[in-house]
Amino acid sequence: MASDKDNKTSAQPYDEGMIRDLAKLLDETGLTDIEIERDGWRVKIGRAARQVQVAAAPAVVPVAAAAAPATAGDPGKHPGAVPSPMVGTAYLAPSPGAKPFVEVGQQVKAGDTLLIVEAMKTMNQIAAPRGGTVTQILVEDGQPVEYGEPLAIIE
Repeated sequence: MASDKDNKTSAQPYDEGMIRDLAKLLDETGLTDIEIERDGWRVKIGRAARQVQVAAAPAVVPVAAAAAPATAGDPGKHPGAVPSPMVGTAYLAPSPGAKPFVEVGQQVKAGDTLLIVEAMKTMNQIAAPRGGTVTQILVEDGQPVEYGEPLAIIE
């Protein structure tokens, strides 16, 4: 007789190993929840916050004082914002101590790597969706990021 683990049915659309990996990712990144969707099923894993935290704006490195008024407010609403396509940890360079992929003021072409977001031990290169000048980098190296969080601004 086959066990439940051997016979996955539509009643059990999840993979226990995946759930464990996501829970481990929560611990590694300090995130409070992760949500993924696969094959029409959505899984959300979360935990209660252990302490009250004061929300702070992400670190912003403006190119010039003149650029600040254009992005005052929510940087995610800026037309040149590059959002994170996933939950993970952002890295600005290919390895510790290496030169960053891009710097503020640098010209980029569509497809150039801006940074890496590590998710479930996979390094995902985040490419520039359009060409232009990187006016702001909104995350720090090693910072946890959420899905849709603005990572950089390209004007």
